[in-house]
Order: sequence, then C-alpha cells, then structure tokens
Amino acid sequence: MKSINKEIFGLAVPNIISNISIPLLSTVDTVLMGHLSAKHIGAVGIGSMVFNFIYWNFGFLRMGTTGLTAHAYGAQQKDQIVNTLVRSSLLAIAIAIMILIFHQPLGRFSSYLLNVSPDQYDMVWTYFTIRICAAPATMMIYGFKGWFFGMQNAIYPLIMTVAVNVLNIGLSAYLVIYLSWDIAGVAWGTVAAQYFGLALAIGLYFMKYRKFNAHIIWHKILQTDKVKEFFVLNRDLFLRTVCLTFAFGFFYSQSSKGGELVLAANIILQQFLNWMSYGVDGFAFASESLVGRYKGANQLPQVHKAIRHSFGWGMMLAVLFSLSYYLFQMPLLDLFTNDDELKQAILPYFFWMVILPIVGTPCYIWDGIFIGLIASKAMRNSMILSLVIYFGSYFFLYETYGNHGLWLALLIFLFVRGILQYLLYRFDPKSLFLSEI
Repeated sequence: MKSINKEIFGLAVPNIISNISIPLLSTVDTVLMGHLSAKHIGAVGIGSMVFNFIYWNFGFLRMGTTGLTAHAYGAQQKDQIVNTLVRSSLLAIAIAIMILIFHQPLGRFSSYLLNVSPDQYDMVWTYFTIRICAAPATMMIYGFKGWFFGMQNAIYPLIMTVAVNVLNIGLSAYLVIYLSWDIAGVAWGTVAAQYFGLALAIGLYFMKYRKFNAHIIWHKILQTDKVKEFFVLNRDLFLRTVCLTFAFGFFYSQSSKGGELVLAANIILQQFLNWMSYGVDGFAFASESLVGRYKGANQLPQVHKAIRHSFGWGMMLAVLFSLSYYLFQMPLLDLFTNDDELKQAILPYFFWMVILPIVGTPCYIWDGIFIGLIASKAMRNSMILSLVIYFGSYFFLYETYGNHGLWLALLIFLFVRGILQYLLYRFDPKSLFLSEI
C-alpha cells in the first residue's frame, strides 16, 4: 500500500498545478484590462463576479459528485460509480437550460446586488451576455471534474484545466490585443475554451472509463433512495455555496461604494487571495478523494490519517504564500498594472495578503475533509453562522476603519469558518461519520 503522503501528493500536486492555472486566467484578464484603464479592470472584475455569483452556486455539481463517487469507489460499487456521473450530467444540463432561459433577470439581479455603476454597466452587460453562452459546457465540466476526482484521478482534471485555460488565455489575448475586441474578446475567449473543455472531458472518459458504460442501468439511476441522497447532499452544498458566493459578492459590492480606485485595488488584491485559495485547495481536493474513498471502504484510521497529513501540508503551503507575498510585493504589483496611482491605492492594504493565507487556509482544507465525509449539513450550518458573523463584523468595523474594516471582516469570516469546522470535527465527530441523508 502506498504511504499516505505519496497518495496525498499524487492527488494534490496535479490539483495545485490545475488550480493555480484558474486564477492565472483571471489574472491575465485583469492584466489585459489593466493596461486599458481602471474602469476596464472594474468591469471585468464585476463581470466575473456576476458569473461567480451564478456559477459558484452550482459548485455542488463537482463537490457532491466527488464525495459520492469516492465513496462508491472505496466500496467498489461499479454501478453507483457510473450512475453518479449520469445523475450529475443530467442535473447539469437541466441547470444550464434554466440559466439560459432566465439569464437576463439573473444578470440584472446580480448587477444590482454588486452595485454596478452606470458608467460600467454597458461593459459588464456585454461581457455577461456573451459569456453566459458557455453555461451548458461549464455545468457539465463541473460534474466530470468531480467524477474524475472521486475516481482518484487528478491527472484528467489537470489536463482539462490547463488545456482550457491555455486556450482561453491565448484566444483572449489575441482578441483583445490584435483585434481590439476589449471586454467582448475576453468573454468570447472563455466561451470557446469552455466548449473545448467539455469535448476534452468526454474524450478522456471514453479513453479510460468506457467499460463503465456496461453498468449504466436506467432504473437504478432513477432509484428513489439514491436520487434522494443525491439531491439532499447537493441541496446542502448549494445553500453552503450560496452563502460563500454572497460573502464575496458583498465584498465586491462594498468595494464599489469606495469608488473606482478602491474597487480596482480590491479586485487586484483579490487575485492574490485567489492564488492562495486555489493553491491550498490542491490539498483540500486530495482530502475529498482520499477521505471519501477510505470512508467508503470503512477504513476510519486511514480517514483520520489522511485528514492530519492533508492539513499539515496545506498549512505549509500557506506559509510559503505568505512569505512570497511579503518578499515580492512590488514585483507582483507590477504584473497587474503600470498605473502608479493605482499602485499607491493598493499598498496600504497589501499587508492583508501576508496575513490571509495563514488565517484563511484552515477553512479551505476543512471544506475538502467535510466533502469527503459527505458532511454536507455541517458544512452548511458552519457557513451560515460564519456569514452572520462576517456581516456583523463589517457593519461594526467599516465606519471606523473603512476599507481596512472590509478586509478585516473578510479575514474574520475565513477564520471563523475554520474554527467552527474544527470544533465540529473535534467535539462532535459522530455527526460527521454518520449518514446525514
């Protein structure tokens, strides 16, 4: 049997490489717009957040699929392995259809919540109406990635993510720089890359896993207890993710109130938080796969061992992020903008980037652990309470400390999430290991 560290790194390293390329795409978009104007940065940042507000809420398609697939894999239930993928794909298609039907009210409502300024609205709306065309591909990619993770295969999601993002970056740069499509170029680059990613996912599945097609039995896919399990799990994950999305949407909304320069500064600073979160999520994703597999195989000592080691490695990576941000502050800022006024607006808040990785990482690792345990109710409840504390902190701090108060409230939100999840695991472990369905 492989050592637990080899298993963790076999899953985490491809995930880290894959995840780092995700904020890299957002970073490139920000850089492309940053050399146009602060208004363009704000428009792309807000436009991306509109999609986060919509798409992140359906992240349960990946998370729930990973947990259920990993359990079935550990229990060697081939029919449940493939049935989970089919259920996820059917749900993804249904969600995408609904998004396309209601995209206009969704876009307007999201823009309202994010306080999109009138002079940025047209650019944000152009970005939104183009990029929404990728909804079917985006939803189905969530399911395929989750399924591959559950199958202990981190290489296929890596191939998908890197291929999609390289194509996206290349197309966006070409359309913006050489064809001068501005915001529309970034949006069309994303749409084309997403459909390429879906085609690639289907191709990878048939290349390695086509043998599972023999285990697709439709009456089992629609089996009442399994469908109920699937939907209850995804319901809790959906509510949890709505809260998370709302928390970051609120952050952007309050940043907008600070004016164009503060919004642009916070959007650039959020890129550093994204780098950290997607990096440590490599170990969180490894936890999802390993914890889920060992729980499905009823190997509880290995479950606890996977949790301890994943957490340790994740915190070590967080320390590296903090040191990097501390040591290379100005070179990193130079990547994003050549606007001296904008750099001066960012500098007073940059120390938060040094603190956030250490304080924020535990909640990301615990998320992966809880997904592996299929402890969706605990994830949901801890997120709701953390969100309430986040709002209370913001309204208490903002009047006195301004934008610093906003960043401190976000730090409190991440810290409290980690503490609550630890307390649930440490003092109420039975509720995590018992079925919540």
